[in-house]
Amino acid sequence: MHYKGKLYRALNPVYAREPLSGRGAQLYGGRFNPKGMAALYTSLSVMTALREANQVGSLQPTTLVSYEADIERLFDSRDTAALADWQMDAASLADPTWRDAMRLSGEARTQRFARALVADGFSGLVVQSFAPGARLNDVNVVLWAWTTATSRLILIDDENRLSR
Repeated sequence: MHYKGKLYRALNPVYAREPLSGRGAQLYGGRFNPKGMAALYTSLSVMTALREANQVGSLQPTTLVSYEADIERLFDSRDTAALADWQMDAASLADPTWRDAMRLSGEARTQRFARALVADGFSGLVVQSFAPGARLNDVNVVLWAWTTATSRLILIDDENRLSR
């Protein structure tokens, strides 16, 4: 699928000066990226982005940013038939033990799935939010390739606030 519009991201202030780097996900791994693979975890709404960034405990300091996106080749994981073609299902995507699997075997099933999608040329994944309190309309876009010949992601920072 193709997505054109706004995306939102709530990130750790440590990475605020590099809101397009994907460095945190690359260093630590995420549900849809193994360690060593950069990824930007974005959301279709501000509230979803905040839920995603603050899943454990109390609200921590967070830098909220928005992007203007025009992204080609997104895999829509809400399509159950498309998921089945990749031997995946909604329960596997939502598996809360992915971190344990990553620690034990080096890579969780969702991370292997992401690696396969990247190898097939997908720029990212559209996926339901699994953050506590998420509703059906809380949707994330996980990006692995956001600046290509057919995709672009532009940080909205007209006043250069992040460069100060």
